Parts: sequence; C-alpha cells; structure tokens
Amino acid sequence: MALPTSTKAVALTTGPAGRAIAQSMEASLVEALHQHLTMERNASAAYFAIAIWFAERELRGFSHYFKQEAIQEQEHAAHFADYLIARGQAVVLQDVPSPRQEWISTDEIMAASFQMEADVTTSLHQLYAMAERASDMRTTVFLDPLVDNQVDSENEFAHLLGRVRFAQNQPSAMLIIDGELSDGKHSPAKLA
Repeated sequence: MALPTSTKAVALTTGPAGRAIAQSMEASLVEALHQHLTMERNASAAYFAIAIWFAERELRGFSHYFKQEAIQEQEHAAHFADYLIARGQAVVLQDVPSPRQEWISTDEIMAASFQMEADVTTSLHQLYAMAERASDMRTTVFLDPLVDNQVDSENEFAHLLGRVRFAQNQPSAMLIIDGELSDGKHSPAKLA
C-alpha cells in the first residue's frame, strides 16, 4: 500500500541544534542540564586524579575503584549529552578545571568524595524540581533512574568512608579494604 503523497510540507519545531523536537525546553532548564553535565565531568576528573594518588601509594584496589568511578562519571556526562541531543539542544561543554591532586589522608579523600556525591544528588533533585515546575515530563522521566542510582552511589561512598574511618589509618586495616576493593567488594551490607 502506497503512502499518500502531499505537496504540503509539515511544519516542525526545531531546537537550537536544528533537530526536530516534540516539546521545547525552558532555557533555564537547558542551562541547568549543561551545568550538571559539567559537574559530572568535574567528578570524573577528580576521581581520576584520586586514582593516580592511590596508585602512587601502591594501593591498587583504591586506585582501581576510583578509576572506575572516573569512567562512570564520564558516562553520566555522556548520558546528559545524549539527552540534550535527543531533545534538539546544542551541547555546550564548559571548562573543567584541574582537579585537586594533593591529599593528606584516605579519610580526607573519602570525605571529599562523599560530599561530591551528595552535591551531585542535590543537583539532580534541583533539576527534577525545575523540570516539574516547567511541566517537562520528558525530563522528569529521564531523571527518575538517575536519582535512584545517585542515591545508591551516595550510600556506597558513605559506607566506604565509614570503613576507612573505622580502620583509623592502620596499615593492615587499610590493606584489607584495598584488597576488598581489588575484588570489587565495595557495597554496603543489605538487610533486605
């Protein structure tokens, strides 16, 4: 069966990147999504620098764990870029400053990492609230699984911070945690 031909062109709305869009986005929400994408890229750079710090101290489990976290954060940034493209928006990559590279202790690193995860969670919650105010259901649906995953990441970092603090910087205890991280054991205990 042949499709009917029409001489009329269908008028489509396009986004700044020239891609067809079904629903426009508020400029403030687009800017906030760009800022969050940058936050994820900053976290990736920070975790990679931390992986190097641990590698320099022969703690390969910690180094591997943070290298994987750096990769995950870069994937999160790519996920936001994919979403912006899908919504017809131009992706703006903002500057990523050099991450901190000097640390006093593993405890300090874990505390800073937990805070970084908490900040990312807060950013996602703010994005969600902005999307709701804009009645942008596409964005809330996009954010739903990301919020859940971020809460899990925050929980994992709180767990690791607790383990490091419990170890009280004792070399044997730190090597046990390092070995666990080498084996991929970094999840908190589950009771359910």
